Amino acid sequence: MSKSSPIIVGLDIGTTKIAVIAGRKNEFGKLEILGFGRADSFGVQHGMVLNIEQTIRAIQNALQRCYESNPDLIIEEVYVGIAGQHIQSLQTRGEMIRTDIESEISKQEIEQLINDQYKTYIPTGDQIIDVIPQEFSVDQYQNITNPVGYSGIKIGASFHIITGNKLAIRNIYRSVEKAGLHVKDLVLQPLASAAAVMCDQDLEAGVAIVDIGGGTTDMAVFYEGVLRQTVVIPYGGENITNDIKNGLGVLRTQAEQMKVQFGSALADEAKSNAYITIPGLRGQQPREISVKNLAHIIQARMQEILDFVMYHLRQIGLDSKYLNGGIILTGGGSQLKHLIQLTEYVTGLSARIGYPNEHLASGHPEELARPMYATCIGLILKGLHDYENHPEAFEAHFKPINVLKHEQPVQPPSEMAGPSHQEERQVAARNSRLRAFLDNIKSGIIELFRDEEDKTI
Repeated sequence: MSKSSPIIVGLDIGTTKIAVIAGRKNEFGKLEILGFGRADSFGVQHGMVLNIEQTIRAIQNALQRCYESNPDLIIEEVYVGIAGQHIQSLQTRGEMIRTDIESEISKQEIEQLINDQYKTYIPTGDQIIDVIPQEFSVDQYQNITNPVGYSGIKIGASFHIITGNKLAIRNIYRSVEKAGLHVKDLVLQPLASAAAVMCDQDLEAGVAIVDIGGGTTDMAVFYEGVLRQTVVIPYGGENITNDIKNGLGVLRTQAEQMKVQFGSALADEAKSNAYITIPGLRGQQPREISVKNLAHIIQARMQEILDFVMYHLRQIGLDSKYLNGGIILTGGGSQLKHLIQLTEYVTGLSARIGYPNEHLASGHPEELARPMYATCIGLILKGLHDYENHPEAFEAHFKPINVLKHEQPVQPPSEMAGPSHQEERQVAARNSRLRAFLDNIKSGIIELFRDEEDKTI
């Protein structure tokens, strides 16, 4: 492993939260967290950016809190997670006849074969987000994991291609760039979460990663060391909250609090004589809500989500006979009480909660070990993987690992020297944050005058 590593920043734009985490590998190969910021998400529904201005402000708030956690950070580019109902996937097959059959197959030839798949025909209005190779073949030899070093005339491979709506993707780019950042790469959220919670043994045994977010539930299925399927299910934690709100006739904030504090995914495990007292509205008498009724509502929606999981597993012929690693539940919604038991009952597969702490170095904020940050941690791991394979792409933004997070490298004294490249970047970053701060003030003043005009009218 290299003795140095760049700082990678993950940006998770979710339905309920925006998270920014900066980190890099230490000398032991673990992820050292250098900064962390979180803000409530506005303008995002079911994983899609619908209101760009609200999303920009939420990103800036999370970014500002990340800077507050480590003032020495300079964040210019980020890895961004993407999900939403517009995400689709398809399987293709590609082949390439080699021109130099005397030499061994090179890494560059494999990259060329992968890049050729970006020319695959997809519906108008969509674009390819990622091309993921599965098994390779060289001439008559099949099921090769890595053909580099083989000899042969024809290279072939099966590919899993992930596509998304151009407008939805453009909204993500616009929101991030208007917040003063550059998108280094877009990463499908279930793949990022899988990188954070899955180990090599899981990959070999075969697992389904089920990431239950606020707006969607994302699934990635791995079998025999290969990604077999990615799915975005259009239901998540927000749907459960809305079901509670409508079913029990309470406020949304009350529904969310009840779900988190008293909710259970198994109605049989809820006590029949337990009740939750909530205050009445505008002088009305307090109300009592049955904990068992609450559990019935939660179980109905969670069972629907798990039915979708099983439907997609059966579509690709992978059920309890093949996925020895079972189901790994992660994301904020995975913290529901008794969800593991319900998952095992509905799917017939073993289940466990996936925590993103396996790759984290000691001393990280305890909050980041929660499943809800699996995607953001996975985005950093994706960036580190890119660096290890293509370090030349990171040279412009490289920082040596022996520079501690609150320690600046010693510079030789020179009265005549002008500002260094590092200082220029710091000034640019400060100016970017200042512009974002002034834009927020400007927006607030405009809203204030609008309110005054409304009152006058």
